[in-house]
Amino acid sequence: MEIIALVGYAAAIIIGVSLGLIGGGGSILTVPVLVYILGIDPVLATAYSLFVVGSTSLVGSFTYMRKQLVDYKTALVFAVPTFIAVFLTRKFVVPSLPDPLFAMGEMQVTKSIGIMVFFAIIMLAASYSMIKGSGKKDSEEENEVKFNIPLIAVEGLVVGLITGLVGAGGGFLIIPALVLLAKLPMKMAVGTSLLIIAAKSLIGFLGDVSNQVIDWNMLLIFTGLSIVGIFIGSSLSKKINEKALKKGFGWFVLIMGVYIIFKELIAM
Repeated sequence: MEIIALVGYAAAIIIGVSLGLIGGGGSILTVPVLVYILGIDPVLATAYSLFVVGSTSLVGSFTYMRKQLVDYKTALVFAVPTFIAVFLTRKFVVPSLPDPLFAMGEMQVTKSIGIMVFFAIIMLAASYSMIKGSGKKDSEEENEVKFNIPLIAVEGLVVGLITGLVGAGGGFLIIPALVLLAKLPMKMAVGTSLLIIAAKSLIGFLGDVSNQVIDWNMLLIFTGLSIVGIFIGSSLSKKINEKALKKGFGWFVLIMGVYIIFKELIAM
């Protein structure tokens, strides 16, 4: 059991490294590690993921703040509907989900299986985004921010709902939205995204504090190791081709998503 715990804590460092290297992917790894390595219930694992990814992203965003690569006005416009959606989802929607969710003949789809399968679907979407890439070179130009407030609000609500349900930070949804809807340069979109992920994840976690029994000792150790990882990742990012790394990570996420779907469907 101690060896398994050590493997889980080592994986926490890798989670931070992924955030430091590519500015995302933390939650994609966090939930499977907590569930399959540390044996934590999927519902509780999504809550822990919010705290881990939120805290680690907050630390990572400081680097972008120092370089003035965070657009606070855009973050506020995007984040308000996201905050509302994620908090309400964690506080009311997740606890009210029936268990089992539904039955198909003799097979029952439990709440835990449903959450993991939905999470795997999100992983597949994330992997497609990372493998395909934007096809455009990062821009260093200071583009004028043009708000499409209705679309940004809808995107924020969708991201908040997904974050609340599966504990995913949603960077793969936020960054394209900031680039396309707010016309932010890529690097500023990444920095702004980290700040939004940090804030909404931690606010979402607050919705769980009264609903879940939190093992703070384990959670703080796991989070601390993840924060160590983000510093390692940030250092390595200067020496590794980001596009190749992101595509390789995308294929890894794709394989993991398919594995989780098969594993959970077999469990039914």
